[in-house]
Amino acid sequence: MSAHDVVFGFGAHSGIDDIPQLLRMTRQADRDGLDVFSLSDHPYLGGRVDAYAALGFILGRTERIAGFANVTNLPTRPAPMLARTVTSLSAISGGRIVLGMGAGGLWERISDMGVPRLAPGEAVDAFEEAIVLVKLLSGGGPAVTFRGRHYRVHRIEPAPVAAPPVWTGSVGRKSLAVTGRVADGWIPGHAADWLSERYRTSRPVIEEAAVAAGRDPGEIRTVFNLPGDITDRPLPATRDRDGRWLGGSVEQWVEELTGAVLEHGASGFTLFAADHGVPDLTALARWAQEIAPAVREAIAK
Repeated sequence: MSAHDVVFGFGAHSGIDDIPQLLRMTRQADRDGLDVFSLSDHPYLGGRVDAYAALGFILGRTERIAGFANVTNLPTRPAPMLARTVTSLSAISGGRIVLGMGAGGLWERISDMGVPRLAPGEAVDAFEEAIVLVKLLSGGGPAVTFRGRHYRVHRIEPAPVAAPPVWTGSVGRKSLAVTGRVADGWIPGHAADWLSERYRTSRPVIEEAAVAAGRDPGEIRTVFNLPGDITDRPLPATRDRDGRWLGGSVEQWVEELTGAVLEHGASGFTLFAADHGVPDLTALARWAQEIAPAVREAIAK
């Protein structure tokens, strides 16, 4: 993997009260050369800005950085309309969009929005159909007729815009297999990292499904949601007793992330604060200006 294949981003919340800070952060990250920013998508929370409205606005205020919903609340966003949204954002922004996809997590809140509740297996089936349909409705070509169990479209013209990369938040075996068959990247759930049991047992499921579908599993990136502190001095231990990453000095981060790429196949990192919140502007600057370039340089060697 080349240094330029590894993506560095950060996660933010899209609370209505957070908008000025969010704009400052994304503009700083854009200037500092980060690859991507992500927003959570919880449309049943009244204090949040709609993730896709925020993405479109922020992409209009930035020049290079890409954005994505980490991950899209699919049950509340029907796939044919989601296809139109992401291809439009891609056209407007010059391709600076990633489609983060989830089958649906908090179903008790999702169903409060008036969305029919799906059993877990059905939700995963709908998730796979949605990814397939978004790709069919992208990239031009003849009109699409699709007859799935959950989605049906009749003679719908695809957008003349390539589909964005699709990164999933798959957790269960069935959902992981979907990622292997039809997605382009995977974000391990529960902020699991490359040394976790979750990663060790889940990534092979993705790779087996990819091979069975005739795909190269190496083309499916793993992008880690990574909470941690960036400290002025080295920490005596960078992981807790359970093996979870805590953070450390710039040098400790660089050593850890370089190993994650070269030894464990990591291909992206989305920084969150240690409490799974939003990094402050100082941490974000150190992430973009010191850690990311040093990791890229170490990989290139």
